[in-house]
Amino acid sequence: MNNVDFVNTVMVVAAEEPQGPEFGKSSPLGLLVILLLLVGTAFLIWSMSRQLKKLPESFDTEHPEADQAFDEGTDPSGPVTSTDAPVGDQDPTSSAGTDERRPADT
Repeated sequence: MNNVDFVNTVMVVAAEEPQGPEFGKSSPLGLLVILLLLVGTAFLIWSMSRQLKKLPESFDTEHPEADQAFDEGTDPSGPVTSTDAPVGDQDPTSSAGTDERRPADT
């Protein structure tokens, strides 16, 4: 079979209209997939609205009390003392009572 016959055969098969009683009908599985996507979207919207309600009304730098209360205990900002770190974790080359931590890489 040469290329011309093959192309003609493909064109004839492609031009034929599909037939049968089930042609053009959707299956119940498609409806199930659409319903699951809608339920998932509704859950994501509900979850995001709950997270947005937790945010403050504004991010004022003049009144940082709310931010300080939220950050309480997350990272000490003072010098590291012997009571802050276990005995085995201190670096022998650093002097006691000084904070030689590197700044955060940003």
